[in-house]
Amino acid sequence: MAELLSAERYLLDTLPEVWFGVVMFTLAMYVVLDGFDFGIGMLYATRSDEADRETLLSAFGPVWDANEVWLVAFGTTLLAAFPRVYSRLLADNYLLVIGFVLALLFRGIGPELREQRENDQWQRACDASFVGGSTLAPLLFGVLAGRWVFDVPTVSAPALLTGVGLVAVSVVTGAAFVSAKAGPSLAADLRKYGIVGTLFYLGGVVVLLTTVVLTNAGGTADAVVSVPVAAVVVLSVFAGLAGIGFARREQYQRWLASALCLPTLLSLLVAFLLYPIIYPATGLTVRETVVSPLALNLVTVMGLPVLLLVLWYFKFLYGVFSGPVVDESYGS
Repeated sequence: MAELLSAERYLLDTLPEVWFGVVMFTLAMYVVLDGFDFGIGMLYATRSDEADRETLLSAFGPVWDANEVWLVAFGTTLLAAFPRVYSRLLADNYLLVIGFVLALLFRGIGPELREQRENDQWQRACDASFVGGSTLAPLLFGVLAGRWVFDVPTVSAPALLTGVGLVAVSVVTGAAFVSAKAGPSLAADLRKYGIVGTLFYLGGVVVLLTTVVLTNAGGTADAVVSVPVAAVVVLSVFAGLAGIGFARREQYQRWLASALCLPTLLSLLVAFLLYPIIYPATGLTVRETVVSPLALNLVTVMGLPVLLLVLWYFKFLYGVFSGPVVDESYGS
């Protein structure tokens, strides 16, 4: 109890680093889970058949809203442990954040409003809202991440490449997720988008990191050529190429597993590039921006059990809705 209420000592000496890991974990969960939601929204634009579109919506409908919990978790953990980073991140990227929130709004209302009227023009407008929001949200979120990690302007190669990369990897995970749950006919149609998206993403990562090394964006050139970052890139290439092989052999469950590795590794790459300087624009480190020992100790005791409860809930949720989407038109 004395350590818990101490104003000078953390419960663990490494508690600030633990919370940096927690923040990066929640970011990874959001990028992975809401990422395939975005991908499905973009793939929706490739479908003209109403049955196909209903299948796509049904594939992620039960978990769609729940996945956005991780965005809230990311913001909450960042605010709780590193409030100075939270405030600077939102203040420095105000327009990007507003644009991202609006994109989420338009993505969400599209499918909801579509069912309210049997009118072709109305439904086309709702579809455009859904697809546009699903595309803009990962693009803007990726640009924001690129600005944060590399300390570059919004209109710059590192920021834009990060945004485009997040769009590409969302298409990959979306295609893999639907293919694992839908019938073989739709899966065969979608896998080509996933394969192209994988190649585009891997190529984009190489171009991005090469650009960062050549320009030393945010002073991260040394970190980019480090062993951990190189290992992440190699693992990403392996996971991507393995996923392409699984997709071509119609092993869609394995493809989904390898596809989800890509955004996970992308989030790990962000973590490596941000540690120990958690906000490159100011040069502040994890230790310099973390809250006081007393506050962090209390947040640890009260907050981490809630996070574990959320994880259990998601395990239960995905277990309940783990089955395929049944649609007679695909013989499933």
